[in-house]
Amino acid sequence: MNGRECSIANALGVIGERWTLLALREVMLGVHRFDQIARNTGASRDILATRLRKLVEAGVLEKREYESRPRRYEYVATEAGRALRPILLNLMEWGDRYATDGPAPTVWRHSCGADLHPATVCAHCGEPVEDGSAHPVRIGAVR
Repeated sequence: MNGRECSIANALGVIGERWTLLALREVMLGVHRFDQIARNTGASRDILATRLRKLVEAGVLEKREYESRPRRYEYVATEAGRALRPILLNLMEWGDRYATDGPAPTVWRHSCGADLHPATVCAHCGEPVEDGSAHPVRIGAVR
């Protein structure tokens, strides 16, 4: 391996590609069938099939049969896939703020009734994670 050992790099090896993230967006929005995912992402069928297969192999999505004749499948998030929801919501929030002209194309509403604006907080004390409030601690050998 070249460079620094990094969990971000490991995660990007699974989900760090445009069509993969857009397919995950669709599953998060409740779209589970291949044709609908293809239509909503704009991905070509062969690229989307490859990305979905990789997500299934990585344990992020599960492929479930919903019709036996002809055989048809849908894609459902596993525990690992559901764990990506806060990451995707934060990425969307960043995109709304820094990469989208005009109003946000989609707004998520929390169960309390307010528009959702995700924030990262410390699981121990509940304080927001802001610049200077956290620092890395390397475990194991430093490269």
